[in-house]
Amino acid sequence: MSEGRTLSPGEARGEPLVLDEPLSFWGGVDPASGRIIDRHHPQVGRSAAGRILVMPSGRGSSSSSSVLAEAVRAGTGPAGIVLREPDGIVALGALVAAELYGAEVPVVVLDPADYDRVRSLGSILVRAAGARALVEPAP
Repeated sequence: MSEGRTLSPGEARGEPLVLDEPLSFWGGVDPASGRIIDRHHPQVGRSAAGRILVMPSGRGSSSSSSVLAEAVRAGTGPAGIVLREPDGIVALGALVAAELYGAEVPVVVLDPADYDRVRSLGSILVRAAGARALVEPAP
C-alpha cells in the first residue's frame, strides 16, 4: 500500500495505463475516444478510458482541464490518476467533472519511491478522501 496526497477526492479501481512521459490532455487526448493522440508521446494510440492513469505529471496548457472534464463527461476519461508531481491543471479537470457531472476521478500524488512501486501493479485501487490518499493493489 502506498500513501499519498489527495488533489481530487474519490475512489476508483482499474487496470493501470502507465505513461513514460507527462501528458497534456489538450491536443494529447481525444475526449471522444479517450485515446492518446499526441503523435510524439510514447503511448500514442493507447486508451485511458476507464483506466488508472499513472503518469509523472500533466504537461502544458490550462485547456487540459476542460478536455479531461469533457472526457469524463463522455465516459472516455480515466477512472483515476496517479501522479509523481502535483499538477493543478489535472486536478482542476477532475474537480470540474465532479462538480458539473457528478463523476469523481480521484487524482493523487505519490512520492517517487511509492510512484515507482505503483507503476508495476496489475489492477489498482485508489482511495482519496480528505488530504490522505491510498493506492494499493485491487483485490
